[in-house]
Amino acid sequence: MKKRIRAGIKVLLVDDHPVLREGVRSYLIDHEIVVAGEASNAREALRKARELAPDVIVLDVNLPSLDGGELARRLRRTVPAARIIAFSVHSSEEYVVRMARCGAHGYVMKDRPTAELLEAIRHVSAGGLHFPSGMSDSLLAPPPGAAPRPPDNSALTSREQEVLALLADGHSNKSVADRLGISVRTAETHREHLSHKLNILTIAGLTKYAIQYGLTSLK
Repeated sequence: MKKRIRAGIKVLLVDDHPVLREGVRSYLIDHEIVVAGEASNAREALRKARELAPDVIVLDVNLPSLDGGELARRLRRTVPAARIIAFSVHSSEEYVVRMARCGAHGYVMKDRPTAELLEAIRHVSAGGLHFPSGMSDSLLAPPPGAAPRPPDNSALTSREQEVLALLADGHSNKSVADRLGISVRTAETHREHLSHKLNILTIAGLTKYAIQYGLTSLK
């Protein structure tokens, strides 16, 4: 019997190649993922994202109508609760880092087995990140010319600082939620805000930041 890991994850597929969309859709449906809709261009993607409120958006990086990074930014503003996975033929670090900084929570190459995309969807929908191995240093680094700012000037709320301290102390999203009396999804949202405010997308990086600025008891 097939193990049911998490059913009901709602996905929006954004790609201008109908044959690819058909193949991905068929595979995801076979593995208990709900493909709520499809889009072939940026305008359609933004409209359907508003209408469908998907959990995860699988986004082609090279749509002809709009740069993938800019579309990711617009999608984050349109449906901030949605998780975005960049889906690309490009394996270069430059593309991965750009999409991460534009708000993507994951990056999967199109020449990888579709099972990896499925894994990425499940992982990011649960609050995680899914990027190619070996690129953590680049993802951790802030954009050129930028540097992490001390907490006093970083616009972190008091609750975000509490979440940061708990994450740095090794607590999971669920543990953070339990300790602060909030939902797991709210804890995940605070973590997302931390990552994007500080330009740091990994727990290791957030921990390093918390230690550097005295927001945790760790040394």
